[in-house]
Amino acid sequence: VQLQASGGGLVQAGGSLRLSCAAPGTILSVFVSNDMGWYRQAPGKQRELVALITSSGSTNYADSVKGRFTISRINTKRAVSLQMNSLKPDDTAVYYCHTKRGITEYWGQGTLVTVSS
Repeated sequence: VQLQASGGGLVQAGGSLRLSCAAPGTILSVFVSNDMGWYRQAPGKQRELVALITSSGSTNYADSVKGRFTISRINTKRAVSLQMNSLKPDDTAVYYCHTKRGITEYWGQGTLVTVSS
């Protein structure tokens, strides 16, 4: 499974960004059966789970982003998105999309989000 992330950039506090992650070479039946997530890693900190969407469409969010971020998936496009609103400087990090198949984990290349105060 190859994951391609995009959409990062520089934004002022209070602004919005939308991250996208595509898995263009993935067989559709495989993609729809996988949970998809977004993680982030800020400088000097451990990578943390930001949002998760299961194969059935259920979602979970880190407490720090609840009410501000929304994860969604479009299975027919083999894509998952993360809409980020009301961004804060603490959201500054490299964001990675992630999935897991069996015991194997797959990561996108990371996209940098910088929120200025």
